[in-house]
Amino acid sequence: MANMQTTKTPMPEQDANVRNHNFDEVALGYTAEMAVSEAQRCLQCKKPPCVGGCPVNVRIPEFIAKVAEGDFQGAYDIITSTNALPALSGRVCPQETQCEAVCVRGKKGEPVAIGRLERFVADWYMENVNKMPEKVPSNGKKVAVVGSGPAGLTCASDLAKKGYEVTMFEALHTAGGVLVYGIPEFRLPKAIVQNEVDKLEAQGVNVMTNMVIGKVLSIDELFEMGFQAVFVGSGAGLPMFMGIPGEALVGVYSANEYLTRVNLMKAYLEEDDTPIIKSKAVAVVGGGNVAMDAARCAKRLGAEHVYIVYRRGEAEMPARAEELHHAKEEGIELRVLCNPVEILNDGNGRVGAMKCIRMELGEPDASGRRRPVEIPGSEFELPVDTVIMSLGTSPNPLIRSTTPGLETNRKGCLIVNEDTMMTTRDQVYAGGDAVTGAATVILAMGAGKKAAEAIDASLSK
Repeated sequence: MANMQTTKTPMPEQDANVRNHNFDEVALGYTAEMAVSEAQRCLQCKKPPCVGGCPVNVRIPEFIAKVAEGDFQGAYDIITSTNALPALSGRVCPQETQCEAVCVRGKKGEPVAIGRLERFVADWYMENVNKMPEKVPSNGKKVAVVGSGPAGLTCASDLAKKGYEVTMFEALHTAGGVLVYGIPEFRLPKAIVQNEVDKLEAQGVNVMTNMVIGKVLSIDELFEMGFQAVFVGSGAGLPMFMGIPGEALVGVYSANEYLTRVNLMKAYLEEDDTPIIKSKAVAVVGGGNVAMDAARCAKRLGAEHVYIVYRRGEAEMPARAEELHHAKEEGIELRVLCNPVEILNDGNGRVGAMKCIRMELGEPDASGRRRPVEIPGSEFELPVDTVIMSLGTSPNPLIRSTTPGLETNRKGCLIVNEDTMMTTRDQVYAGGDAVTGAATVILAMGAGKKAAEAIDASLSK
């Protein structure tokens, strides 16, 4: 029997006033009973729009039907036929703007909780089975994957399944890319990412950390070493700043640096020696998911006041509604229609306050959003001792500057053929944030998948 409940089965969560003092996962996950009940809300459409809304084309109604039957192993097998990383995408994918946005149930109520069901299935498998994949016999062809984020992990996994000898090069000391340095533990536990890396290694992928391609080895040298194709999934790790006075003061971070210290270097652990300022009042400049992550980390690290400073209104914030909701529940304070103009010195070379000006929304700009306009004479000071700039990122220029023939656009993103993901260099492919600029995990996974298909088609000729 279909479950005609108009709302999603609620997700169990830690209490807001408890979780804002720890780094444990906020969402606790469905029980089996909850998952079966939610799966029964699916209408099993004959022409399911949800599949087309998924960047990796998960066979959504099919896996949900298995959940409704209580066949969780069958559901996992269906999901992983197209999605190599369901425990990750089930947690951090913006389903509300993709598969769930076109769910038929959403026309007269809330859509089916596709992301929550995907997470449940992946977690069930990890807790109850977690069988490591077997290595496929080698086809004798070697491929290098640069970067171990979602694009690299997906590309490497898909190629390994086809018998390619894959070596993955990661610049940092831990594999996982943005999944380990950018996304906090309370949204994506690092044990889950490590489990995916372990599966890759079981498939025969050679994971090499502390390998900065463009510095330790060049793309040309990878070809000289016998690699027949190279996939670049190096992400977008170069932070942007505003260029206002005071940005060089002690206590000003990019969100990238702040989150890397917290997430990858475990600055939140008492026994860890990663230096990070013990802030009393923090201003995070920006309104996206990364800004929410930085603000929520600052709160957990003990800051009494954490402000999100954003030049447009709350309705214009690009962050996921769920992340904004969680942040507000945890005591993050919004200062919208405000823009920093200067960071003030406390007299000792450290942040003493942030000078802002109030804004109002004018006519729409090129993005379609109303342009923020300064209100003359409305300056005020926000008393903070730490400022975190979360204004977006762009690809690091290292690879493009050391690889002849590799063309980029004006934003420094690699130019690719959209059908094959091949760059302007023969047999050099790219995907994820290195191509799009900062985007989502699932879009990066889709690019890695497409590139793996193209690499296989090319090297199989």
